Amino acid sequence: MTDLPFGEVFFGLSWLDAIIRIVIVVLVMTLVVVYLTYGERKVVARFQMRLGPTRTGPAGLLQGFADAIKLLIKEDVRPRNADRWVFEFAPYLTFIPVFLVLVALPFAQDWGVRNLALGMFFVFAVLGLNIVGVLMAGLGSGNKYALLGGVRAAAQMISYEIPLVVALLAVAMVAGTLDLNAIVSMQDSRPFILIQPLAFVIFVTAMLSELHRAPFDIPVAESEIVGGYFVEYSGIRWSMFQLAEYAALWAFSIFGSAIFLGGWQFPFGDDWGWGWQLVLTLIKSLIMIMLIFWVRATLPRLRMDQLMSFCWKALIEVSFALLLVNGLFLFYEWPQEILAIVNWVGAILFLGGIYLRAARKPSTKNLVGSYKHAEVPNP
Repeated sequence: MTDLPFGEVFFGLSWLDAIIRIVIVVLVMTLVVVYLTYGERKVVARFQMRLGPTRTGPAGLLQGFADAIKLLIKEDVRPRNADRWVFEFAPYLTFIPVFLVLVALPFAQDWGVRNLALGMFFVFAVLGLNIVGVLMAGLGSGNKYALLGGVRAAAQMISYEIPLVVALLAVAMVAGTLDLNAIVSMQDSRPFILIQPLAFVIFVTAMLSELHRAPFDIPVAESEIVGGYFVEYSGIRWSMFQLAEYAALWAFSIFGSAIFLGGWQFPFGDDWGWGWQLVLTLIKSLIMIMLIFWVRATLPRLRMDQLMSFCWKALIEVSFALLLVNGLFLFYEWPQEILAIVNWVGAILFLGGIYLRAARKPSTKNLVGSYKHAEVPNP
């Protein structure tokens, strides 16, 4: 694999090449985040039969820039009861892991910040650091609602990281490598979503929880805990949490498209230049993002007990079962066609079970801290 000749050709410095790539990724990430906020508002408005932003610029295209300028000039307030250093450092520790994930992602065959042999493992390790920033924001704010939101977020993220990692390890078993570029290269004829659909369903579900997106947006619920762990933040520090959220949304979308949708490889192969491969990666990441927006516009928020029960009583068991099935198929060297059929059956049964469970009439005895309403006799 040859790399684009930035620093190495013109200056003879390999580290300068990496710095130039990082700067490009940061600039593109900022632009993507600005328009993701605009795109989400327009998509959700379309689902709700509204127009969305229309005033700022043609068709509201400058709304994201207007919001960014507003946040930059707003006052940065620190609560009197807050722990100063913890409170001020938390936004950075929330954003930095998301940026580090972008370092390992394959945007094209010949373009990325760095191609890591253990790229998938690197993504797992770095994403775990985000939990520390969330907990610091909740604990350092000196606010009980922020603390409750931070604890909820930490419990949710730690729980759903288990099925996320196990499902992706099942895919890595089939691929035989943790190198993200190698995994993409293996999908020249068929993407892994056709072979591992159950892993894709588990990945999307856990991804929504890790991103605190609906229906797993309990840690930032306005109606319950008035905004969650960043309720005391304002101005540029609050905007860093939003930047981290939408940058993580974009990073997860590229990561998912590389693992399951073929990334820059499928369906045109590696004969196309890196420019078209970047476009293909962008299109597939937008498909993942649209799926997330669609879920947000259609599904209601879960309760905390429902969220944790679904993870520990269903999702983790299914993910380990998938890992076991993949191990058996690899051990006995059965063809991938049979493995794909078994995975499709498992995905259909899993989604069907979720639908049937959701369609059941809720029982008040399963509510945490609930009570049955007394029947009032008719006069």
